[in-house]
Amino acid sequence: MNINFWKNKKVLITGHTGFKGSWLTLILNSFGAKIYGFALDPISKPNFFDGSNLKQYLIKDIRANIQNSTYLYRTINKIKPDIIFHMAAQSSVLVSYKDPEDTIKTNIIGTVNILEALKKCNSVKAAVIVTTDKVYLNLEKKKKFKEIDHLGGYDIYSGSKASCEVLTHSYLNSFFQKSNCKIATVRSGNCIGGGDWTKDRIVKDCAESFIFNKNITIRSPKASRPWQHVIEPIFGYLKLTEKLFFSKKFVGSWNFGPNVKNNIKVIDVAKFGKRFLKSNSKIKISKQKYYESQHLSLDSSKAKKYLKWKTNLKPEEALKLSFEWYKFYYNNRGNNKIINFTFKQIDNYKKKFFKFK
Repeated sequence: MNINFWKNKKVLITGHTGFKGSWLTLILNSFGAKIYGFALDPISKPNFFDGSNLKQYLIKDIRANIQNSTYLYRTINKIKPDIIFHMAAQSSVLVSYKDPEDTIKTNIIGTVNILEALKKCNSVKAAVIVTTDKVYLNLEKKKKFKEIDHLGGYDIYSGSKASCEVLTHSYLNSFFQKSNCKIATVRSGNCIGGGDWTKDRIVKDCAESFIFNKNITIRSPKASRPWQHVIEPIFGYLKLTEKLFFSKKFVGSWNFGPNVKNNIKVIDVAKFGKRFLKSNSKIKISKQKYYESQHLSLDSSKAKKYLKWKTNLKPEEALKLSFEWYKFYYNNRGNNKIINFTFKQIDNYKKKFFKFK
């Protein structure tokens, strides 16, 4: 990676107050980028962004709804960013069952608003639209999904994100053939790491239960997921953006998922957390209420071939980093030590796995 590429680049992140957006903010700050954020207030309490005062790393912290197209257009035209990361979304499968209309408006209309804004803004050279590994039509055949595989979704969240992929492809062919703005969609999922307080997240729920020796109830214990630390796909997004900024060859969809060997069942994640945190809690199983896929893996050979990207952390290492973060947080509440701890995790990852020009 070229660390000088990011220095003083104007970067707008939609959804910067969320889990991934918070980590992206800190990583881009470590590279010297000028960061702007456009998002709603965090949905959880506590939350990583406000709780750690991450707005200090932004040029401007804008709190607004991505569904407000007029205000979004005005904001982008005023900032004139070089790069946009679109992360603003309703990101929970279970919430999408309970509130399908808002999920559709936020994920689909919000993405269309970004695409319309990109049509009208000449400053943006690269835009990365973040979707999910759940965009694929999953027939539970334990296959690794490639970017060319069929899209679909049995739940509203997956369907909304698959729609974003289709619409982005349509916009690219309809309006961006001769544009200087290059657009890519990125697909990753089951990202873990400190600071994710979204409801019904397995690592967060385990950490909170095991640290305080409370029993935990989990659903879908046999569901297998390609767990990866949030740092890993974000560095993939950054490597892609560096290439995308200068070349249309990198326009299109990209998978950023770990090797299938990183797949671990939900029950084994819980057992690992209990051992690591030396907890006396009991793990209980609940009956699954809504459909959720049992097996999900991505084929990231495209990213490996053209970006030289791959996951570097073993699943146990990713889990260890995540549980260490929550343990440190709860042992040091009421101060800003968690920010330094997070930067330390980022710096250690960079030093161990990356060479910078």
